[in-house]
Amino acid sequence: MRCMVPRPRNRIFEGMKQLLTLVALLVSGTCIAQVFKQNEPLVHTFSIVARDPNTGEMAVGVQSHWFSVGTSVPWAEAGVGAVATQSFVDKSYGPKGLALLKKGFDAQQALDSLVKADPGRDVRQVAIVDAKGMVAAYTGSKCIRYAKHIAGDAFSVQSNMMLGSTVCERMADAYLLSAGKPLAERVLLALEAAQEAGGDIRGMQAAALIVVPAKTTESWNNHVVDLRVDDNPAPLKELRRLYSVHLAYQHMNNGDLAVEKNNMTLAMQEYRSAMEMFPNNLEMQYWTAITLANNKQVNKALPMLKKIFAQNANWKELTRRLPVVGLLTVTPAEWKEILAQ
Repeated sequence: MRCMVPRPRNRIFEGMKQLLTLVALLVSGTCIAQVFKQNEPLVHTFSIVARDPNTGEMAVGVQSHWFSVGTSVPWAEAGVGAVATQSFVDKSYGPKGLALLKKGFDAQQALDSLVKADPGRDVRQVAIVDAKGMVAAYTGSKCIRYAKHIAGDAFSVQSNMMLGSTVCERMADAYLLSAGKPLAERVLLALEAAQEAGGDIRGMQAAALIVVPAKTTESWNNHVVDLRVDDNPAPLKELRRLYSVHLAYQHMNNGDLAVEKNNMTLAMQEYRSAMEMFPNNLEMQYWTAITLANNKQVNKALPMLKKIFAQNANWKELTRRLPVVGLLTVTPAEWKEILAQ
């Protein structure tokens, strides 16, 4: 039976033909069509899966020189686990791995089942952490140098096609040395350490970070952090920026919840924390000012609103719409003062 290599349908695969042919020769007895599918990316990269021993949260983080890596490598589900599937990536390892964990398999049993059924196992790289903190990792014998993984206590780091040979060691060290910090921060530090050690031999393009809760929650609220950078010359720097924005808006959300409970002291603390992180963000300034006005501190709100309105008049128009829906409750005299700014 002849083993045929499918004709590329897209120019992006022309540059990979020699690499695919090499892999076809290396994977003895396995057709390249079985190893590589045209709708699956060649995600040579570095990643980390981990579980926080204190909160039970689980995370997966990744960086690669491949567009939109966050749609291929990282998979996670609240109360279940996290999976990173890479190298000649088979995306089905993500949902299939999580499904096996939900059936009661531990991380190693799930990984063994996936690898055993895969004729292209020699070019795969996969890591799984389950809800109990058990980890399992696999690096196929035909993954491109430098390729390895290091499995530790409730975490695993893995990389392939790296510029240097110490990426995994640096990732593991950074993760371990950051014990006690939030899980998302620890994952980011590990990814940044990997890049400092040389990272992907091809460079950088995309990154992603997912953190899920320890227990299953409502389907619309099952991610603690879910950030992606699809195409950027410095994806980890951008991922770090997005994470900072995420934290700032967490403070804003906490402030809104405090307002709902009429705890204005807590609300102002949360809003202030958000503004300190992003002092030039008009939205954060605006809702802080509105909260001050509703809390009978119009004198403090006025200079803030004047500055905001001067930068963008649309905020004044929005302010006109708030009283009718009960989001601005001031006296007629105070209302006049606000619109005079």
